[in-house]
Amino acid sequence: MSGFKNVAVVACAQTELRTAWSSAQHVDLISSTVSNLLKGSGVRLPDVDFVIDSGSDVLDGRSISNCGFLGAMGAHHKEESRVEEDGLWAAVYGATKIAAGAAEIGLIIAYSKPSESDPSLFYSSQVEPFYQRPVGFDHLAASGIQAQQYLLQGGGREADFAKVTARAWKRASANPLVQVEAILSEDEIAASAHVAPPLRGAMMSRPLDGCVAILLASRNVADRISPRPAWITGMGSAMDNHAFAVRKPGRLEACEAAAKAAYRRSGIDPAKASLAEVSGSSAAGELMVLEALGLSRRGQGFEAYEGATAINLSGGALPADPIMATGLVRLAEAYRQLSQPADHGLSSPDTAIVHATGGVGMQTHCVVTLGV
Repeated sequence: MSGFKNVAVVACAQTELRTAWSSAQHVDLISSTVSNLLKGSGVRLPDVDFVIDSGSDVLDGRSISNCGFLGAMGAHHKEESRVEEDGLWAAVYGATKIAAGAAEIGLIIAYSKPSESDPSLFYSSQVEPFYQRPVGFDHLAASGIQAQQYLLQGGGREADFAKVTARAWKRASANPLVQVEAILSEDEIAASAHVAPPLRGAMMSRPLDGCVAILLASRNVADRISPRPAWITGMGSAMDNHAFAVRKPGRLEACEAAAKAAYRRSGIDPAKASLAEVSGSSAAGELMVLEALGLSRRGQGFEAYEGATAINLSGGALPADPIMATGLVRLAEAYRQLSQPADHGLSSPDTAIVHATGGVGMQTHCVVTLGV
């Protein structure tokens, strides 16, 4: 093997994802996560060659906010980089550095504390400022229009959105790393108020506070750190048009492009993947992602949950969306499911598809494939 196929995820740690970590600041969440990551791994901070973090200055409320967390990240006197995008992009950046031979061990961190900000303003800051922002177009409106277009293009039924949401929350309720106060039934979800027709409140992803970190390692050291490393076999990312009206109705072309790049490099058949951890900013968005990833036929996203691939055993992004960290959480979950299958009820899983998305109306997409 050569290149990034010699890079593996070898350890992960994560705080509980909560509606509000009122008793802890960003620095507390980060420092505790990094400490827990290194415990038992055999890796010390001096062994880490570089640190890459993902977060948002807009959500944090200050410029170059990562500079205030360098000590908590263990990044003093090290090469440190900031990725102002979801943490899965940071993992791709780190894997590329190791594959290039520039390092052996990398620490990837992503954090979020949307409880101290207004996520709607975060998304509004990304909208075209002269024509769309003044009329109130935002992430919520984009998600509702996407869902309408999906249905008009023959993408299932509106009732599927309630089924997807209920399934996600039921899975999340069994995940000890996600705070779930109550589980809404499918009927309760379907009867709740619209926020962006046809989407209802619970059908949108829920912003949560939390932090996640992973260790990446080269083949030279991976087997010494983890008894079952998850090797990165493929990577791909793509961005759709910034102008929402120009995007293809009912489809996520950027997600399709990112998936094709990852599959081409890995040789994986998505229909035969053991598991998939995907992100969706709405119930309709999750179905569109499953179709774009090739896990179901076009317009039949719900059938993916009934296939051989285990989809979002963690619950996914609908119940738990720590903005800027959601994709790295998906990678950590996939690593846990591959390395400790008995804890997740899986039988000999050997491949995983991991997906992240960002931007207004899911403009950007990143796909990573893993193998053990």
